[in-house]
Amino acid sequence: MENTAVLKKEGRGGIVFRLIIMNFLEFAIWGAYLTCMGRYLGVLGFGKKIGIFYSIQGIVSIFMPALIGIVADKWIQAQKTLSICQLLAGIFMIAAWFYGKTNAGNVQFGPLFTLYTISVAFFMPTIALTNTVAYAIMERHGMDTVKDFPPIRTFGTIGFICSMWVVDIFKFQTNEKQFLVSGILSLALALYALTLPSCPTHGNSNETIAEKLGLTAFKLFKRREMAVFFIFSMLLGVCLQITNGYANPYIGDFGFMPKYAGTFGVEHANILISISQISEACCILLIPFFLKKFGIKIVMLIAMFAWVLRFFFFGVGNPGNGLWLLILSMLVYGVAFDFFNISGSLFVNQETDKKIQASAQGLFMLMTNGLGASIGLVAAQAVIDRFVNVHAADAVHIAARMKGWTHAWFTFSAYALVVAILFMILFRYKRQKDRV
Repeated sequence: MENTAVLKKEGRGGIVFRLIIMNFLEFAIWGAYLTCMGRYLGVLGFGKKIGIFYSIQGIVSIFMPALIGIVADKWIQAQKTLSICQLLAGIFMIAAWFYGKTNAGNVQFGPLFTLYTISVAFFMPTIALTNTVAYAIMERHGMDTVKDFPPIRTFGTIGFICSMWVVDIFKFQTNEKQFLVSGILSLALALYALTLPSCPTHGNSNETIAEKLGLTAFKLFKRREMAVFFIFSMLLGVCLQITNGYANPYIGDFGFMPKYAGTFGVEHANILISISQISEACCILLIPFFLKKFGIKIVMLIAMFAWVLRFFFFGVGNPGNGLWLLILSMLVYGVAFDFFNISGSLFVNQETDKKIQASAQGLFMLMTNGLGASIGLVAAQAVIDRFVNVHAADAVHIAARMKGWTHAWFTFSAYALVVAILFMILFRYKRQKDRV
């Protein structure tokens, strides 16, 4: 009765529009700093700590999405949980901006990192939460998540792009104001989430301790194909944040070379990188067709080989006569990200009982943006420290420095290729009618 009444009052179009706004704000928050924070950290003299700032997103994602997913499954409705998390994320991100502003020229690693860490600890679970909220609302209103969700999620990428462009155009790439933009958007979503339709919890007094703690999501590992899927999600998750952390500093380093100084790519790296998100927005719309036509294994393999190309094109491109190679890298990113992240989330949703869907999305987040991304960024920092001398900016050493960047990108490309080959051999999936 409730579903019918809501549909009559608001209609399908109204529900879709409200979910579009939620996704737009969610990823605009992230886009304000994710691709340019490394540039700002370089300005502060924290070049060797870029990996630490980005990897903390992965570290908190090891436990926070799962814990918050349990809360949303069992105790507090998902849209209210989303609001609480965004409120706290926004407050601490604005505090990071305020610290950077009031201590300009003398920013210390400890205070900035602490404020940033607390903010992302509450933000990272909201990525899975927005999926949970969207899936729950759509299913309650008779919508097909595989068919109807990707176009809605596209507006999340559009929000990410808009935020990137704002930060670029207003010249916030190299200063703390990117944190202010992100924090204000978090507070906006915190308020907006309270207006969304309710998402029922599934707790009851007859549940076992494991069920109350949301640990039943780990039962998915009992199925071989799901265990292999989650393991390879972690291995591919290693690739997720590498270009977000290092693409902007890499492109910016070309500015030390006279023939590239002042080029559009160097001056507007964020806008150049945003081609990745434009590609992502377009590729999301391909997911329903590819999942239906080829299935999850082929779709995941396409994503993996796209990561191989993503890194390879970075290694051979430049902002001058090699700009087209950088653009190719941006274009394949849409396939690399969407065919893994969005398709994987939909796959987990389809293969999971409704009572543990938020926990299962948290588990997927743990494996990808948690374990995978944190391991990947720590490893990436080690690779870059090995090949790239971040302190060598003079004319004598800059050529060697850029050659080191090329070696680093080729290393990441080779890793993605190995993961793709292993996945091709080991993952065998046959759809089962009975879900966990």
